[in-house]
Amino acid sequence: MHAKTDSEVTSLAPSSPTRSPRRPVYYVQSPSRDSHDGEKTTTSFHSTPVISPMGSPPHSHSSMGRHSRESSSSRFSGSLKPGSRKISPNDAPSRGAHRKGNKQWKECDVIEEEGLLEDEERERGLPRRCYVLAFVLGFFLLFSLFSLILWGASRPQKPKITMKSIRFEQFKIQAGSDFTGVATDMITMNSTVKMIYRNTGTFFGVHVTSTPLDLSYAQITIASGTMKKFHQSRKSQRSLTVIVMGNKVPLYGSGASLSSSTGTTSLPVSIKLSFVVRSRAYVLGKLVKPKFYKKIECDVTFDPKKLNVPISLKKACTYD
Repeated sequence: MHAKTDSEVTSLAPSSPTRSPRRPVYYVQSPSRDSHDGEKTTTSFHSTPVISPMGSPPHSHSSMGRHSRESSSSRFSGSLKPGSRKISPNDAPSRGAHRKGNKQWKECDVIEEEGLLEDEERERGLPRRCYVLAFVLGFFLLFSLFSLILWGASRPQKPKITMKSIRFEQFKIQAGSDFTGVATDMITMNSTVKMIYRNTGTFFGVHVTSTPLDLSYAQITIASGTMKKFHQSRKSQRSLTVIVMGNKVPLYGSGASLSSSTGTTSLPVSIKLSFVVRSRAYVLGKLVKPKFYKKIECDVTFDPKKLNVPISLKKACTYD
């Protein structure tokens, strides 16, 4: 049904008869809401019968105004599509909007909770790093303490060297000249030195080297020998033999008292034997490696009558 406009109603009123066999009825459609439960709002149209001005007695001007407003509301109602409604500012929020609002609040709560969790993780992250750093530092401190204990325990376990004897196989003095052509007495000698090396360490072996074994007379080295390096296991020992020899060593002015017509000395000759033994222990790999140095000096008296006879060095040597 189409609602008549105010202009149509006023134009038809004078031309219509006072009474009509059939009185047309106009219907005004107005929306109404059923919101009893406060959750779902539906739009429905209610038809309200309105008596046509043609079939009704004359009304006052105020009545015409009322019909005008009703006709205007009818036109507005007719322009709405079925199932639609006009939302006024006073309308209560729908269930969908309420759910959307709850969803937004939930999202905000989730975001805030995630932010709190991240803050807690950051706060927990720092102590974890501190724990790792403390563990590393503690490990190094304990390892250093353990190494220091091993080093301290190994220091008293020094190797022992015992000089046994020295034997002179050759001792000869003859005239000659040095490499510059200066005439002087020359000495040639050959000797053998014996000693015992013992490792007293209970939990480590040692690597042993030595400086050259030097035989000197009047501060002139007349013979020298080299000891081969070796490894000595824990709580063990070995006998060492070193050849000490010199060939045509110039004596210069020192050989005047030693020269003779027989090519050998007729008097005892005081000779000094000196060398340094170096021992290195690997207690904890290359991290803990104590070193032991032993300086040995022996005063030897060569007797021409005891050639090729071993001379004891048990009481002739000092160990530093």
